[in-house]
Formats: sequence, C-alpha cells, structure tokens
Amino acid sequence: METIAAFVLAIVIVALVLDLLRRKKIREKYAALWLIVGAATVVLGAFPQLLRIAAETVGVSIPSNLLFALGILFVLGVLLHLSVEISSVEDETRALAEEVAILRAQLEALAPARALPAEQGAAQALVAPVDTRTPGHGPTGGSGASAVHPPQKQKHP
Repeated sequence: METIAAFVLAIVIVALVLDLLRRKKIREKYAALWLIVGAATVVLGAFPQLLRIAAETVGVSIPSNLLFALGILFVLGVLLHLSVEISSVEDETRALAEEVAILRAQLEALAPARALPAEQGAAQALVAPVDTRTPGHGPTGGSGASAVHPPQKQKHP
C-alpha cells in the first residue's frame, strides 16, 4: 500500500509540474528541480529499502525521520534561493523606477521648449486680457461688453 501511495504522489508531482511548465507558469530551472523531486519519490516508492539503508548509514533510527529532515532541508534551500531571486528582482525594479522618474523629469523639462510657435500664439490669444473700458476693443467688437464684465443696467432718476 505504501508503494502505491508513493507512486501516486510521484505521478501527481510530475503531472502538475509538466502542466505548469506547459502553461508557462513555472520556469524551466524550477521545473527541473521539481521533476527531480518527483523522480526521487518514484525511486523511493519503488525501492523503500533504499530509505532504510540511507537512514542506517546516516545514523537515523526511523527512516521517515530522515525523509522529513531531507524535506525540511530541501524547503529551506528553495526558500533561500527564492529570497535571492526576490532581492535581485527588487533591485531591478528600484533601478527601473528611478530611470523612469529621471526620464519623466527630462521629458517634462523639454515639453515647454518643444511647443510650436502656432501653439504659443493660440495659447496667448486664449489668455489675452479683455479691455472693457473703451468701446470697440476686446473680443465683443464695438459693444464694450465682455463675458467677464456684462453690461450693467442704468438707473433712471
């Protein structure tokens, strides 16, 4: 029964890793590591006496304790490797963010200098002051009225 459970576990591990690899959810270097774990599970499932012999050689009294110790060391190794990968990606992200900020600042500094003369003339017409004191001046023609200062009603005595 133990042999069948080990084979089923190994087949599930290998099938899961191959599916993740097919869908590009895991990189090849990590897939190879997990395929080795699946292969080791197949070997230990087919030859359980290998674990007993290894436990006796190392001096561990119960073979499953050796298996758990090896599993814990494996997980610690994976965690250490992933920590190194995360640190490297974090450094790259920080450098890219700094580069984007520098490029954005340079682009904003160049934007006013790159404005076309026609655009500048149109912008000046939009902000031209309106003279409402004398008729015939300003955007309303000769009425002297403007959108800023509407004509006032005169009071009759």
